[in-house]
Amino acid sequence: MEKELVEHIVRSLVENPEKIDINVIEGEKSTILELRVMESDLGKVIGKHGRIAKAIRTLLSASASRTGRRVTLEILD
Repeated sequence: MEKELVEHIVRSLVENPEKIDINVIEGEKSTILELRVMESDLGKVIGKHGRIAKAIRTLLSASASRTGRRVTLEILD
């Protein structure tokens, strides 16, 4: 569910939504989402001073708190 949430948000931000790649790494109590976008779209996902990335992470942790798991978003370049 968290992967779909991140994908939906990021698709609306970037110019090349077909180049979005999200890798899910499941752990015992946590999940890591590795997000890759085109280099030209990286700034749109991170935002000024990281504000957009922080907002996405806040939404993600709120969504994951219902299941009692910890979800981390890593934006890779």
